[in-house]
Amino acid sequence: MPLNRPALSLGPGPRGVQDARRWVVTTCTDIDRTDLIECAELGVSELVTNALLHGEPPITVRVRGTREHPRVEVRDASVEPPALPHNHDDEDDLLLTFGRGLSIVARCSKAWGADVEDDGKTVWFNPAAEFAEDDGVEGVITGADAREAQPAGEDHFEAQILGVPLRTYLEFQRHYRELRREVRLLALAHESDYPLAKSLSDLFGSLERSLRDGIGVSQIESALVEGRPTTDLRIAMPRDAATTIDRFVDLLDLADDFCRQERLLSLARTAEQRHFQRWFLGELVRQSQGEQPSAWRPELGRPEGSVSQSNVS
Repeated sequence: MPLNRPALSLGPGPRGVQDARRWVVTTCTDIDRTDLIECAELGVSELVTNALLHGEPPITVRVRGTREHPRVEVRDASVEPPALPHNHDDEDDLLLTFGRGLSIVARCSKAWGADVEDDGKTVWFNPAAEFAEDDGVEGVITGADAREAQPAGEDHFEAQILGVPLRTYLEFQRHYRELRREVRLLALAHESDYPLAKSLSDLFGSLERSLRDGIGVSQIESALVEGRPTTDLRIAMPRDAATTIDRFVDLLDLADDFCRQERLLSLARTAEQRHFQRWFLGELVRQSQGEQPSAWRPELGRPEGSVSQSNVS
């Protein structure tokens, strides 16, 4: 059964570390995984301390995954990737000191890593039953490459997305980020069992930079401040990104199947979300080919006209 408990918000200072430790211990007890308490408590102490010392508020901790494979996540608002562990000669001193990198997390985990997004990062680990005698497992940082600048010389086009419903668009953003994180973790842990997860993860990486850089945040913020339910967006992105988007629309349907089978913790999309995403992403594909904008028609659940690409219809 998937775990999806609400996140715990942490205050500044040592109290935040103490609260996180107690909360994780209680959670491990509630799911009958007391065998993981020692490593879970030690690992979350290190992650929260690092977030307090080097991250930015707000800081939260949550437990996700399943009872068989629980995952502790600590999130903060900094977009700087965590420094990977280095070898330390004085192991005893390392065990007595918090905040010295992620060496402790590497030794009390079966797997761990960090997912860097444009509004913060999540550092996670799967607690082990025993603390490792060696250097532990190697961590994996994902998403950091998405913050790099666009290469010069790409052929760009500008799309006009007309009548975007803000509530549905913000739901799309949340679903996108949640699904992206889950497929990354599934691809890292079970790539051989679920090759689709690796394909989705690669596509998320390809689209991340184009969607983030192409959609100006100010366009959305201005509409929200003015209280408008809809807005028009101008999106500049590389023309060759349309091919990736075209394929991505199809794979989103397969991702819904993963969600229904509880291989991913995200919820499958509603009918309204599917209609909107097909229209929104389909507009980018159509306009990259020189077609005119077609506004969203909420009463029909689809845009005006027909989408010429069969893969986005």
